Amino acid sequence: MESADSRKLLLLAPTLLLCLCCFVATSGAQSYIGVNYGEVADNLPSPDATARLVKSTTISKVRMYGVDAGVIRAFAGTGVSLVVGVANGEIPAIAADPAAAAGWLAGNVLPFIPASTISVVAVGNEVLESGDAALAAALLPAMQNLRAAAVAAGDGAAAIRFSTVNTMAVLAQSDPPSTGAFHPEVTAQLQQILAFLSRTSAPFMINPYPYFAYQSDPRPDTLAFCLFQPNAGRVDAGSRIRYTNMFDAQVDAVKSALGRSGYSNVEIVVAETGWPTKGDPTEAGATVDNARAYVSNLVAHLRSGAGTPLMPGKPVDTYLFALYDEDLKPGPASERSFGLYHTDLSMAYDAGLTTTATSGGGGGTGASVQQPTKGGSGWCVASAGATDAQLQTDMDYACSQVGVDCGAIQPGGACFQPNTVRAHAAYAMNQLYQAAGGHPWNCDFRQSATLTSSNPSYGPCVFTGGQ
Repeated sequence: MESADSRKLLLLAPTLLLCLCCFVATSGAQSYIGVNYGEVADNLPSPDATARLVKSTTISKVRMYGVDAGVIRAFAGTGVSLVVGVANGEIPAIAADPAAAAGWLAGNVLPFIPASTISVVAVGNEVLESGDAALAAALLPAMQNLRAAAVAAGDGAAAIRFSTVNTMAVLAQSDPPSTGAFHPEVTAQLQQILAFLSRTSAPFMINPYPYFAYQSDPRPDTLAFCLFQPNAGRVDAGSRIRYTNMFDAQVDAVKSALGRSGYSNVEIVVAETGWPTKGDPTEAGATVDNARAYVSNLVAHLRSGAGTPLMPGKPVDTYLFALYDEDLKPGPASERSFGLYHTDLSMAYDAGLTTTATSGGGGGTGASVQQPTKGGSGWCVASAGATDAQLQTDMDYACSQVGVDCGAIQPGGACFQPNTVRAHAAYAMNQLYQAAGGHPWNCDFRQSATLTSSNPSYGPCVFTGGQ
């Protein structure tokens, strides 16, 4: 996870990062959803129990911060791909000696493949932002030596990609996204690293955290922007794109920076993103409800296949932070409270990641994705206290989302009459609620909507739902 110093760099950047929120929720490929498995704790479940837990979800990738033989073996034969890490302290020796790189690979990767699938080796964590010039200078040689050792080993090792993980602090500019640019202090080294990533088809790994952007700008409209909740959106003056969630804005800022560097072809992988369930009194927004809203709406956004405005039609591979709370992590309370699951294997909140188990014969995964329900429990309608201005904003937002059809409230449509903002908004909000899976938190709209068990359909106008 991002260090406190990296976070300071982010929050002190010349411009604040945007906070967006797009509430898309169609089902899609689980291959884009990963999770970080931190081990700074003394109460973690066994590796086998963890592997079973992950297999009960739509998570298909796990990132570790080092190499844990027990965990790697536990995922053997599961089809879950793994990211393993080279510790920062190991980088100088690996950079200085190709034999050291071959030895690291022989001890930490080769014994486990092909039984376990290791897709990426993350060489160091937040090295370019560490302030250690010698370590940063050793990063690319270490990546090159490890890559050469993998190619020499052949077979499954040759397909492993080598990258490094960065925080958003590598950007000097991120707001608006079209102006995204890397810090001059890291540009020279980063240009060489990007050339390596491009040549080897390895990803640029980045940690966007809308939560930290909200910490720097704790206003209600910023929170809605960060949680993928209804909001007016924020227009990028350069591209004229209206962004509706912070995640897309942050990722597109990275995309712009890569393009400005001449490497728009390099794939972006989100190595970490998440929201804490609790924090210290000074940590605004660290609640279970906000964590559930951010992660569940992000998962729905990924599954929609919408991508980002600058990378449409393809979800970004995203590793959620984190699988469990880590009770031994230093720092504020939030640092120990990002877990999707408690260490007793119960959910911290429902993020929409569960699957339904099947008998799973042969070499199959043994699980099938439980698709979001089309038509939730009851109906989502406008609340009595909502103003027309609020409802107009919510209706515009709902009708702009993927999977929501508002044709019925257009002139001549079955639900056009009565021609009032309240009636039209109720139809639009219910359409989004049902498309999102019909969870209670899908019918919030900043408290301008409410659930009802009374069917609001009338005449030719049919409201989906009521299961």
